[in-house]
Amino acid sequence: MAELKRLSDSRDLTRIERIGAHSHIRGLGLDSSLEARDASEGMIGQQPARRAAGLILQLIRQGKIAGRAVLLAGQPGTGKTALAMGIAKSLGAETPFASVAASELFSLDLSKTEALTQAFRRAIGVRIKEEAEIIEGEVIEISIDRPVSAAAAGGNSAPSGVAAAGKTGRLTLKTTDMETVYELGGKMIEALGKEKVQSGDVIALDKASGKVTKLGRSIGRSRDYDAVGPHTKFVKCPEGELQKRKEVMHCVTLHEIDVINSRTQGFLALFTGDTGEIRAEVRDQIDTKVAEWREEGKAEIVPGVLFIDEVHMLDIECFSFLNRALENDMAPILVIATNRGITSIRGTNYRSPHGIPPDFLDRLLIITTQPYTEDDIRKILDIRCDEEDVEMSADAKVLLTKIGVEVSLRYAIHLITSAALACQKRKGKIVEMEDISRVYQLFLDVKRSTQYLMEYQSQYMFNEVPGEAEGDDAMQS
Repeated sequence: MAELKRLSDSRDLTRIERIGAHSHIRGLGLDSSLEARDASEGMIGQQPARRAAGLILQLIRQGKIAGRAVLLAGQPGTGKTALAMGIAKSLGAETPFASVAASELFSLDLSKTEALTQAFRRAIGVRIKEEAEIIEGEVIEISIDRPVSAAAAGGNSAPSGVAAAGKTGRLTLKTTDMETVYELGGKMIEALGKEKVQSGDVIALDKASGKVTKLGRSIGRSRDYDAVGPHTKFVKCPEGELQKRKEVMHCVTLHEIDVINSRTQGFLALFTGDTGEIRAEVRDQIDTKVAEWREEGKAEIVPGVLFIDEVHMLDIECFSFLNRALENDMAPILVIATNRGITSIRGTNYRSPHGIPPDFLDRLLIITTQPYTEDDIRKILDIRCDEEDVEMSADAKVLLTKIGVEVSLRYAIHLITSAALACQKRKGKIVEMEDISRVYQLFLDVKRSTQYLMEYQSQYMFNEVPGEAEGDDAMQS
C-alpha cells in the first residue's frame, strides 16, 4: 500500500505544462450577441476592442472575404497580444493560425518576401475529403497458424519479422446482419498484435493501408468480465454490411503541401525545419491542383489568420509586398499589432503613424486598446495568481495593484512568482505584504533603474549623457 501511495503522489512527467504570459487566455469573453462580458475567458476590460475583435472573428469564420487586414494599436501592456490570442483560441483547432514577429524576418536565411509568403501559406488550410474502404465489425475469433519450421525450431532461429511474415491466420468478424471469415497475412497479424485485438473488440480495418483501429469493446461482451479498466469504452455492434465506404477528412496547410512537394525527404523537412526557398513553379502547380480539387468537391479552402507582432519593424519592401499579397484570392485574414506612435518607416526617411506607410494604413481596420484601470489591473492580477497557483493575502494584492498602476502591469505580474518564492523561503503559505516589499527592493523597474544610471553614470563605460563629454575625452587622451 505504501508503494501504491508513493506512485500516486509522484508527478506525471509525460505532460508538459508551462505557464506563459498569456496562458490564462481562453477566448475573447463574448456572449452570443457579441457583447463583451466584464471578465470572462481570461479577458478583463477592453470592451470596445473585444467587441470589434468579435466582429473580425465572425468575418474569419465566414471565410468569404479574403485579404482583410486588422491593426491592433495601443500602448505597451494594454493587451494587444492577448486580443490576438483570444481570437486564436476562439477559432479552435480547425482554423489555421500562424504567428510571427516582424523582427524574425530579418534573422532568417530566407529572403524577406519568401519568409512572408511561407507565413501567408501557413495561415491557409486545405480540408481534403477522401473516401476510404473500411471493414468494420465485432471480432468473434482470431486464430493464428505458426509455420511448421518455426514451430520445430522453437521460434528462436528466425528473426521476429521473418516469423511474423511466415504466420497465417483467420479473422472472424460480424455485424448485426452478417458474419465473414477473412484470411490474414503476416503484416495484418502484426498490426492486430500491436493493437492487442482480442475476441469481443469492435475494430475498423482500412483496406488500402492495412491500418487497424480499435473502436472499443462490444456491449454484448460487457458481462464476460467482472472487472474492466477505467478507460474501457463499450460500443454497439456495427450494423449492415461489413465493408463500408467512409469519408475521411484531412486538414493540412498550403505551406505543408509546398514543403512535401519541394523536398526530396518529403514531410520529414517539416520536422527538421529545413524548408529553404520554395520555387514559384511548385506553388503554382499546387495552387492549380488545389483549385481542381475544389471544383471536383474533393477539397475546400479554410482561410485562417496570420498575426504579425511588432509590425513597425517591417521595412518599406515588406509593406509593398503585403499590399500586393492581400489582393490575392487565397490571402488569409491579416492581424498586425504595434505599440509605436508617429515614427519613421523603416528603410525611408519619412514619418508616418505607427511606422506604417499611408497606402497600407488605408487597407486596415484599426482597433485601439486603452490603458487598464486600477480595477482591471486588480482583476488581472487575481487571474494570474490563480494561473500561477499562488495564494496571496488581500493586503498584498492591494500593494501589488498599486505597483501595477504606478509602475507597469507587466512588472507587477513578474513579482507574483518571485514573491511566492520569497514566501517559501520564510516557510510561509500565503504571500504577504512583506514578501511583495522584499522582491520590490530586489528587482528594479525601469524608472528606478534609469534613476540609478543617472546617479552613477560617470562610473559606466561609453557614457553618452550630455555634460560628461569633456571627462570622456580626458580619459581617452
